[in-house]
Amino acid sequence: MRRSALVTGASRGIGRAIAAALAREGWSVCVNYLESRDAAGELVRDLRARGLAAMAFQADVADRKAVDAMVRAAAAELGPVELLVNNAGISHQGLFQDLDGETWDRLLAVNLTGPRNAVQAVLPHMLSEKRGCVVNISSIWGLRGGSCETAYAVTKAGLIGLTRSLALELAPSGIRVNCVAPGCVETDMVRALGEDTRRMLAEETPLGRLGRPEEIAEAVAFLASEKAAFITGQVLTADGGFIA
Repeated sequence: MRRSALVTGASRGIGRAIAAALAREGWSVCVNYLESRDAAGELVRDLRARGLAAMAFQADVADRKAVDAMVRAAAAELGPVELLVNNAGISHQGLFQDLDGETWDRLLAVNLTGPRNAVQAVLPHMLSEKRGCVVNISSIWGLRGGSCETAYAVTKAGLIGLTRSLALELAPSGIRVNCVAPGCVETDMVRALGEDTRRMLAEETPLGRLGRPEEIAEAVAFLASEKAAFITGQVLTADGGFIA
């Protein structure tokens, strides 16, 4: 029986690594993207070349109709979604006093409403089958806060609240909900902070380096596996000891 997974924001960075890891674990993977069509297509072609099942679908997770269409397309091509990884997210750096309403609303729409849209879209099948798994990708800034990244930290803290609450609500239906909170990882988002900041973050990490997207992907693959069958409502921090 095919197992279908949907990974949002999967064309690059952590999402791309997650999609690849899940495909290797036997999941048929729907690679969601917003703008990076070429990168998403390249990933799908690479997975298919290795005999793995994958498809790409363009959708803004903040758009409920687009998310519903994506879930229907994934079900038609790969089978009903039994694993959802809410990875799509955007960041913003700047003083809170300078944060405009449009930016605030967009961060909330993508980082919080997006996961809401995706969960509600996949839940009917999961509830009917009394099985399923959701893994949300938060951030250590959602646990400790982040100076000059207040809006981003707020959304990531909200995602942790969503994880814990949904885990309690859905546990009687056999659906597990967990969260991974990455630390400082080698992604475009971190590189955009500049080389000096990147070096400082590596120095502040007890393991002395930034994480790799593949390391976060392995944490997600574990939570999605039967090895984690008795784990729900948890936040797995993968940060090299940054907030230990």
